[in-house]
Amino acid sequence: MSLVVNHNLMSMTAARNLRTAYNNLGTSVARLSSGLRITSAADDAAGLAVRELMRADIASLNQGVRNANDAISLIQTADGALGVIDEKLIRMKELAEQAATGTYTSDQRIIINSEYQAMASEITRIANATDFNGVYLLNGNLSGTHDGSGLTSTGKLKIHFGTANDSAEDYYYIEISSSTASALGVDNSISTQQLAQQALDTLNNAIVSKDTIRANLGALQNRLENTITNLEIQSENLQAAESRISDVDVSLEMTEFVRQQILAQSAVAMLAQANSLPRMAMQLLG
Repeated sequence: MSLVVNHNLMSMTAARNLRTAYNNLGTSVARLSSGLRITSAADDAAGLAVRELMRADIASLNQGVRNANDAISLIQTADGALGVIDEKLIRMKELAEQAATGTYTSDQRIIINSEYQAMASEITRIANATDFNGVYLLNGNLSGTHDGSGLTSTGKLKIHFGTANDSAEDYYYIEISSSTASALGVDNSISTQQLAQQALDTLNNAIVSKDTIRANLGALQNRLENTITNLEIQSENLQAAESRISDVDVSLEMTEFVRQQILAQSAVAMLAQANSLPRMAMQLLG
């Protein structure tokens, strides 16, 4: 290379290498400080797109776990109220059994019937009052065909936990029939011996109906608990895959940082040397 004064190619080369090393050093600093391998779309455009889709699914799965846990709490609320209704039905059957025997007078049966009617009224009150987050559970609102097109959904309750809208994979329905006294068929009277004897069969049917509701709720709770376990496993593995795409390997990146740091320091030293070369031409001219 000729010794010239119009330009300094060595200095330009050193400066270009310094810029490259400095830019790479900045990239390493950004990755190490953020913990991310992909800090912008320029780092890995395809990887960024895949990462964002994974993050969306991870967030949806985690919310699905919360949805399923809320559904379990709702089921437990309904089951607790049905347990209280169970106690009332048992007491009502005891009263009907008492009124069905011939050793009581009509006045005594009227007194027994008064408590029986009070139990029936309490069952209806519990069924109409039991709610979870404003959703009434035992008054029959959660039965029938689901319709979520309005501001307030009607019919059976849809519990969504999946990342899409596939009925076979992403949601369950909770359907609870009405548990009022009239719906259970126990809004009758035991004021006579005959009515009391008839009430015994009605109460047996009511207890079976109530137990069927509780059994269905219990089975659905078990399914939801299994679903939560599955969702958590999916979320964990998807998080691991997202991490492999998105997160920086600190050990490798620190090695790259030191390498670029050495290159930058070397380029600075060579730039200083290259800038001193034109003085050699001046010595020849002087």
